[in-house]
Amino acid sequence: MAAPPPSPQPGGYSGAAGYSPATNDLAAVEELANAYQTMRQELGKVIVGQDQVVEQVLTAMFCQGHVLLVGVPGLAKTMLVRTISDVLHLSFRRIQFTPDLMPSDITGTDVLEEDRTTGKRTFRFVHGPLFASMVLADEINRTPPKTQAALLEAMQEGQVTVDGQSHPLPDPFLVLATQNPVEYEGTYPLPEAQRDRFLVHVALGYPEAEQERAMLRMARRGLAPTALASVEPVVSGEDLRAVREQVDATEVSDDVVGYVVAVVRRTRELPSVSLGASPRAAVHLLGAAKAAARLAGRDYVTPDDVGSMAVAVLAHRLVLTPEAELERYEDTDAVRTALGEVPVPR
Repeated sequence: MAAPPPSPQPGGYSGAAGYSPATNDLAAVEELANAYQTMRQELGKVIVGQDQVVEQVLTAMFCQGHVLLVGVPGLAKTMLVRTISDVLHLSFRRIQFTPDLMPSDITGTDVLEEDRTTGKRTFRFVHGPLFASMVLADEINRTPPKTQAALLEAMQEGQVTVDGQSHPLPDPFLVLATQNPVEYEGTYPLPEAQRDRFLVHVALGYPEAEQERAMLRMARRGLAPTALASVEPVVSGEDLRAVREQVDATEVSDDVVGYVVAVVRRTRELPSVSLGASPRAAVHLLGAAKAAARLAGRDYVTPDDVGSMAVAVLAHRLVLTPEAELERYEDTDAVRTALGEVPVPR
């Protein structure tokens, strides 16, 4: 893990290794926008291209949202998550999901210990890898539903319960899961309840030709490992909690709230959709729009903020009808249809 960042200077953001929220809201907006740009620069030392992916991931994390990264092998999904953990200076654990993984392998378990002096036996809880601020659930769909379900309480309530005893997880607590969309043998589809707990579904595509050439130039010069080591932390866990409070305080008009509700409800009415977005999806969409507004340098949400995050927040929660799937209609098409049919407030 990267070394602790230097203490930020009083009154605001200080270079590539410090972010200090200001008391003035307008100043806080500007400082967060500056910190965000610095984070993008640090990530650019390792991650080539994928600008929209990085933007959506950071937007989700700034409002305490979990992320589902979907892409074919070789697109640096794991490297992206690891680099973000270094830039955010968070404790990081990687869990490789396999068919034989058990829930206790993730959450932890009680072990029986004996005091050698008194002979008294007691149970002690041994923390699993889930007890980290940032958890990479690698190839999450390779483990059975029973093990996937071990994440439900953690992702929703920030705690795990073992043998009737609740154990709080670190704050912040973020799950970033990866999934291969083209490999089906030996995999288990994510249940709807599991998908609904991910704030955004981020699809990674192949890089542009020039970006791929830049990656090869880095590999040819052997720069990839050293670049990872040179990434500077920008935001700490404490800072991330302060950012979350700023995001929560973002102004939202009644018209924008009504727009969010209308879009979500419209997904439930489309003839191509058998299961539309849930009320939790509406809460997540509004939170993502508030984070997007802050990263754009504003302390208020516009309908464009809602529209920019709608596909990433809503699409993975929809269940299409069999007829729509046969016609190769996709969940992203359904969200865009809903956006097109709901009047945008002016």
